[in-house]
Amino acid sequence: MTTESQREAESKRTAVKGPYSGVLRAGDLEVRLARNEAEIRASQNLRYRVFYGEMTAHPSDDMVREERDFDDFDPLCDHLLVIDHSGSSNAEGMVVGTYRLIRRPVAEKLGQFYSATEFDIANITALKGEILELGRSCVAPEHRTRPAMQLLWEGIAAYVFHYDIEIMFGCASLPGTDIQALAEPLSYLYHFHLAPKPYRPRARAERHINMDMVKPESMNARRVMASLPPLIKGYLRLGGFIGDGAVVDEQFNTTDVCIVVKTNLVTKKYFRHFERTARLVDEGAEEGKAGDVSRNAGGA
Repeated sequence: MTTESQREAESKRTAVKGPYSGVLRAGDLEVRLARNEAEIRASQNLRYRVFYGEMTAHPSDDMVREERDFDDFDPLCDHLLVIDHSGSSNAEGMVVGTYRLIRRPVAEKLGQFYSATEFDIANITALKGEILELGRSCVAPEHRTRPAMQLLWEGIAAYVFHYDIEIMFGCASLPGTDIQALAEPLSYLYHFHLAPKPYRPRARAERHINMDMVKPESMNARRVMASLPPLIKGYLRLGGFIGDGAVVDEQFNTTDVCIVVKTNLVTKKYFRHFERTARLVDEGAEEGKAGDVSRNAGGA
């Protein structure tokens, strides 16, 4: 629940800084927020191709007809896009990566964060600082390379610093719904990356799946870590933690865990890099350049 003091702080922050409008460039690639309905639809088309084409999720009839992945959160949240300027000139052909970003004001309008449909996140939403839910992440197959992925994360970093985000969280998925087949990675996450209690999400009671299935001494932690999906590994390398309990998502044919990242626990290397990126974006915006900053996304 958003408190009156949190609403007041958000109002002051937006009044001082204004909405985020930063743009980052690396060669033909650009990362920024969607600016219109056509770009949001293009991100939804990409999500549909990845989630329902590649990952065999189960779309609704409306989604099949429109070839888009969408829900009630999309019209109100921010959509971070990776746009390729070397190809098609239409929005759908240009959007090659996306991340959905939800802050308190959007969650308040809709009554909850998306993650709350699977996890009890009351201890996170009760925190006084700014929080950000990350979700619906995907990148087109031909762009799953270091430059595109890093540029996407730089965009998130700039957004985080613009709004003084203290906690990032969201659902992350392991492919498949066979819990026994996922026993080792789920147990690894539980034993080695469980979130501290003050901000530990917990799978909702009616959907909770125990993650403690394999004892830590009987697994090869290095091998299991290497086998995790790239997105989950990325969060863990940023100092991320995992909530207690997994949830089966039948629609997406996945088993979900809740990720929590305290931005002040990000490694010094990434923290300095994110802070430098954010400062460049904000300075560019203040100078009337619409936040357009060209940089090489190849370095860390």
